[in-house]
Amino acid sequence: MDPVPPAHPLRRTPVQQRSADRLARILDACAELLDETGYENLSTRAVALRAGVPIGSVYRFFGNKRAMAVALAHRNLDRYADGIQKRLAVLPDAHWRPVVDAVLDEYLTMKRSVPGFALVDFGVPAPPAEGPAADPNDLVAARLTQLLCGHLRLVPDAELERAVLVAVEATDALVHLAFRADPAGDPAIVGETRAMMHAYLARVLD
Repeated sequence: MDPVPPAHPLRRTPVQQRSADRLARILDACAELLDETGYENLSTRAVALRAGVPIGSVYRFFGNKRAMAVALAHRNLDRYADGIQKRLAVLPDAHWRPVVDAVLDEYLTMKRSVPGFALVDFGVPAPPAEGPAADPNDLVAARLTQLLCGHLRLVPDAELERAVLVAVEATDALVHLAFRADPAGDPAIVGETRAMMHAYLARVLD
């Protein structure tokens, strides 16, 4: 299995706690403003004002607003993986269906509660100025494959990796449909999404 690519490199990696806290405030402000203004109207100056930091502090970490949003997306993916691990730690057994439920439930929780997640979940709604961007669902699928294999004590192979990627792509589309139908996620469509994940992944996990 290919390793999950590292987070988007910052211009400067925080060394001191004060610097790490400032970076967190910048990303928190970015997320809040995404909900309020959208990605197109997002600006580094507005983020600096919301975070209560000099504009130079933003540019110390990020060259532009896209780099900032990419860092937010990677933070979201890290938090998603952490949330799944917490759910898996309290599961009564290692059967795969509760594991798949935990993966979906954590995503739904983040959709409903994490600022900015509607526009920047694990990817950015704008292409890079140069070169291709990594597909966010590829990153999500790679991380989920690691989590599934670690919890279920499986050895990853090409069939499993492909199945997880297909499940991620299908679930992504269906969850977006559920939240278009209902701001909280249409329960009927969520239920169909869960049934689809169980039926499809049974091919490789049963």
